[in-house]
Amino acid sequence: QVQLVESGGGLVQAGGSLRLSCAASGGTFYNYAMGWFRQAPGKEREFVAAIGWTGYRNYADSVKGRFTISRDNAKNTVSLQMNSLKPEDTAVYYCAADWRSTGSAIDQQYDYWGQGTQVTVSS
Repeated sequence: QVQLVESGGGLVQAGGSLRLSCAASGGTFYNYAMGWFRQAPGKEREFVAAIGWTGYRNYADSVKGRFTISRDNAKNTVSLQMNSLKPEDTAVYYCAADWRSTGSAIDQQYDYWGQGTQVTVSS
């Protein structure tokens, strides 16, 4: 059983930056692909970024060039650096883990989820 805890959310002005972190425990972290998803009010959950257990990175078109996902297998953490934030990035951001995956954009493939952290971007 893998436990995931997100941190780093908050309120930021448009054009600003935030760095989200997700700490994992209870499993062999390096064997998991780690993904970030988000859900805005009244909308379905959507893929943001993922990094496979091999290090391969996958991004949603809406965040390419602005967001960067990285992982530290020694610390069992995955991070999402978010730059040039826009009001439409406002959502609850979730960290997820998927066993031995290259980093899928499909949320149903992920086995474990965190509780989420709120990101609010003001205009």
